[in-house]
Amino acid sequence: MANQPARDLEVFPNPEQARDYTIRISIPEFTCLCPKTGQPDFATLHLEYIPDRLCVELKALKQYIWWYRDQGAFHEAVTNQMLDDLVAATQPRFMRLLADFNVRGGIYTKVTAEYRAEGWQPSTKVELA
Repeated sequence: MANQPARDLEVFPNPEQARDYTIRISIPEFTCLCPKTGQPDFATLHLEYIPDRLCVELKALKQYIWWYRDQGAFHEAVTNQMLDDLVAATQPRFMRLLADFNVRGGIYTKVTAEYRAEGWQPSTKVELA
């Protein structure tokens, strides 16, 4: 078993393909480098998705996130690149990635990127009294 950063995202078959359900993953230890200063940037990533045929394997996701530790990237670019990679690997019905970056220079940054499969519509939300 590899215990190194990796760009590969492993997947496994969705065990409940007939149902829309949401997977929520919080990643509180994301780190990349500021492309201007080389200083570390820290963020909590909030990934939520409705799988179609595939789900992302969590150890592979951890190693994928770890890969960014030594990469210089603007907040907007890294968030969108991660979403693109995750969508390419899993082909979900819906996916949203929120990157909530720690303060840098007195500024907090949150970047949200979304993907919606063509033709997919969310189910109606049920409100219980």
